[in-house]
Amino acid sequence: MSDHYETLGVSRDASAEEIKRAYRKKARSLHPDVNPSPEAAEEFKRVSHANDVLSDPEKRRVYDATGNENGTDTGFGGGFPGTGFGFSDIFETFFQGAGAGGQRGPRSRTQQGQDALINVRVSLKDAVFGVEKDITVDTAVVCPTCNGSCCQPGTSPTTCSMCHGSGHMQYQRQSILGMVTTQAPCSQCNGFGTVVEHPCHECYGEGRVRDRRPLSVKIPAGIQSGNRIRLGGQGEAGTAGGPNGDLFVELKVDPDPTFHREGDDLHARLRIPMTAAALGTTVTLETFDGTRTVSVEPGTQSGATVTLDHLGVTHLRGKGRGDLQVHFEVETPRNLTGEQRELMQRLAELRDEDSADGTTVSTSHSGGFFSRLRGRFNEQ
Repeated sequence: MSDHYETLGVSRDASAEEIKRAYRKKARSLHPDVNPSPEAAEEFKRVSHANDVLSDPEKRRVYDATGNENGTDTGFGGGFPGTGFGFSDIFETFFQGAGAGGQRGPRSRTQQGQDALINVRVSLKDAVFGVEKDITVDTAVVCPTCNGSCCQPGTSPTTCSMCHGSGHMQYQRQSILGMVTTQAPCSQCNGFGTVVEHPCHECYGEGRVRDRRPLSVKIPAGIQSGNRIRLGGQGEAGTAGGPNGDLFVELKVDPDPTFHREGDDLHARLRIPMTAAALGTTVTLETFDGTRTVSVEPGTQSGATVTLDHLGVTHLRGKGRGDLQVHFEVETPRNLTGEQRELMQRLAELRDEDSADGTTVSTSHSGGFFSRLRGRFNEQ
């Protein structure tokens, strides 16, 4: 009697997984359907019997201790009792589990509908406060004529005459192992087990049709472009009355002419005249929350910022809101009239600032701006 370890090509301390892999490797090359030679058939028997002994912990213990199986069945017989790998594994390897033991019932016509994605545009104000929008969705809906049954009203699917409702057909063929049974979906009913002899004239037997339907979408405050809202069960209807998929609404926030967003803060530019910036004043600004008064302090420079608390964007996953940042932009007057120019020159003289007389700009006046600036550099 040959040594089982040598037959499988493994060492005596091989693990159960190593024995299983060695057996599968040899079985694939020696199986009669792959190698029909008599020598291969005999070797296949020896390999299978070796696996029968070594894959069973108790049989392997007895074999290692005594050198024999102690009365275990050494015939090829009807399988390998007590093993973890027998004829069913051989069939699964070569016939992908399609034997008689792998039979399944007919597949269902009812299938879940696909998910759908639509784009919705909202204003920046809608993003600040949230909004409920009415939209129209072009999607698949349950057929109104057959109500998803796929059949003409008054009719129903009939049992397939070829597979008798099983949804599959069995095929047998003779091999050296005996009669091998495989199965495949029924070609007449496509595996459904029933046949729609009178399909609905509106949906052509699918149970759904294309249509446009209105939908209300609640858009939360604080959303940004690219955010998606999932509406469960609002996607396409499934076939044969199957459940709907989900609808995903992807949001796009349109730019605003006055405000732009950075995080949850809003920003706005406010132009003010040079005189207002110098003397100070108050101006009004139309915000998303209504008219607000903004104070301009005397001597305000371009780029100065005033913060209006809690007038920004609502926090999407939290309480409260961001702020509104108002950035001042001081306008320098252009196209001065003669009188205005004289007043500006007079102001420059009163402030002891250099001014242009139309031809030159003096930098040597002892009290002038440039001379003071030059003096600071000389001091350093």
